[in-house]
Amino acid sequence: MRVYAIGDIHGQLDMLRAAHAWIAEDRARTGDPDAMVVHLGDYVDRGPDSRGVIRYLMAGIAVGQPWRCVRGNHDRMFAMFLADPHVQDPVLRKDFTWLHAPLGGRDTLASYGFENPHEATPDELWAQRGKIPEDHQAFLGMLENSIETEHLFFAHAGIRPGFALAEQTEDDLLWIRGPFHVDPMDHGKLVVHGHTPVDGATHYGNRVNLDTGAGYGRPLTVAVFEGRDCWVLDAAGRRALAPNAG
Repeated sequence: MRVYAIGDIHGQLDMLRAAHAWIAEDRARTGDPDAMVVHLGDYVDRGPDSRGVIRYLMAGIAVGQPWRCVRGNHDRMFAMFLADPHVQDPVLRKDFTWLHAPLGGRDTLASYGFENPHEATPDELWAQRGKIPEDHQAFLGMLENSIETEHLFFAHAGIRPGFALAEQTEDDLLWIRGPFHVDPMDHGKLVVHGHTPVDGATHYGNRVNLDTGAGYGRPLTVAVFEGRDCWVLDAAGRRALAPNAG
């Protein structure tokens, strides 16, 4: 079974379009137009066009593209803000809010045409929440916490080692870092994730990280999996991604 995966997008619509063009070319070469594409979450924040990213994904799904979308921590923070601007994600650092500049929430609101998005108070911004189309809010609600195939487990951030894949919590699937990153055990399936930016797609043997920092203007990464075999995909075609030595 062939599956494509795209790392953290963070409002980078042009990069997302290019990624899907590369996938279309690879599908044509392999004669597999119906292969699933998994988006690993964080569709919003930091980049210039979060609204455009959500609109693009919704449009593809609406016409029957085999696209599936995992929930990222930034997507959850956006949805929580729309419900109540004074309630923060419980896993977020206590000295941060979704509107804190490094997180990029205000960039998302700017893409929706909010007035004074970078200086307005939380209440002033929340009063403009009607600028977010209802179907975009529904999209945030239908995102999946994880996706499984025979050989692969897709989650935004990763998993908590020592717990069965079926027993993972949403908080861990969206936020985990340290315990997952340092654990060398095989998890039964190859875990494909993003959330923590790395310089390039990296295969650790038991997991593959595809977050290469698109939210900071670095490239958006696409990979293709056949069983547990993995290739990075770009305009030049495929490049094998082997596990790191040691």
